[in-house]
Amino acid sequence: MRALSKGLSATIFAWFALVPGGVAQSTPAERTFAETPARVQEAIQGLHSSAGRLPVLDGFVVPGNRALERYQRGYYQCTIEVSPEPTGGSRVHVSARITAWYADPDSAKSGYQVLTSNGRIESDFMDRLEEALSSKDAALAARASKGATTPKPRSQVSTDSPTISAPMPGSAIPGEPIGEPKKAGPSSPFSLGTSDDLAASLETRKAVTDKHAEELKRQAKNLEEILRNQAHPTNLVVVKSLSTPVLLSPSQGAKVVFLASAEDEFEILDTTESWVHVRISGLSRGWIRKSEVEIPGVSETQSSSPEPQPSQPVAKAASSSSSNSPFQIENEQIASFPGDWAPLHDKTLKIVSVQAATAGGDTGPNARLNFAKSLFDREYTELTQSASTAAGVVVIFDSADGGMLATTMPVLQQWKAGTLSDEALWRRCYFDPPINLDVLRR
Repeated sequence: MRALSKGLSATIFAWFALVPGGVAQSTPAERTFAETPARVQEAIQGLHSSAGRLPVLDGFVVPGNRALERYQRGYYQCTIEVSPEPTGGSRVHVSARITAWYADPDSAKSGYQVLTSNGRIESDFMDRLEEALSSKDAALAARASKGATTPKPRSQVSTDSPTISAPMPGSAIPGEPIGEPKKAGPSSPFSLGTSDDLAASLETRKAVTDKHAEELKRQAKNLEEILRNQAHPTNLVVVKSLSTPVLLSPSQGAKVVFLASAEDEFEILDTTESWVHVRISGLSRGWIRKSEVEIPGVSETQSSSPEPQPSQPVAKAASSSSSNSPFQIENEQIASFPGDWAPLHDKTLKIVSVQAATAGGDTGPNARLNFAKSLFDREYTELTQSASTAAGVVVIFDSADGGMLATTMPVLQQWKAGTLSDEALWRRCYFDPPINLDVLRR
């Protein structure tokens, strides 16, 4: 696992996310180095790694009460502080922030979560920094040893005395006779070895470092392959700045749902002239100004231009819908009822999310009812044939003037059997926001 974490430095790019109401949690690491802050900063820049993707979360976060396999798109970012020590050297403080998308079976609870680092990322970063500083020290020592020369022995030294790269003790100690230096034996504290010994030691360390670097390169290559094969949605907008407001509706004075952070990603549901309709999590939606996000395939000039931009629906049309239908199915899932209606409260049902198929088509209330009726007919048939336990069907229209309508399986059964008219069907449905059917059908 440590080798996998170290290999991240070859393929890392910066990413930072703030989950509304979340608190960054980490296990900070702190270590003191003998090098100056400037040299430590230089070594940190050479690591090329303070943030990036995590292909797996196991081994990097503190396990919680949620299964780690439900998390996707893990990212981390290290905050690094270097300060001088009063006695010399530098103190380095590292803390890691880990975020990931949590896919909850109840899709309404899905969303980005902040996870607690177990300290592995911080510890590995410190180890790589220490290795980088040690490698520089070894390189400096190797260059020094190549330029060093072995001093000639003094005439007083016997021929069987070992050649050393430092003056022999004895002549420099007061009271000792000059000309009779003590021999440095194996147990003597003055046995420093020759320059050849130092060079051999450095060569051995270099061989170990080269082997380790080769292993890291292999791990990095494997990680690149993993990241290349990971699926990443292409219909995402990226928030440009910290504290970007996500609004309930596309108007300046609308209620703020929450404040997004820089680099937050959201799925595009639709776009207007100045706004982007996004999925926050599960069935939660919001609107962000187009100038405050980066849209795939749209240049900076285009995204901030006041000129009208064409609507860009990103959903696929349902295979059962006609080609000239004003709507298309974006998503289908089995989940808990997202509204407040007693017949479906706390029950599991089929949820169908719908978008406008083309810009300028008739998507008014009557058109939505007609499309919902066709979905009710189809979904009832599919659910009964598959012996599903779903208690009903919900249709959600993802648009500024859209809404949600739901009904139960017993009501659909009566409608299919012909004992309920279309008008009676609508009066036994749940509408959010409510509508006046008497005015609507005229």
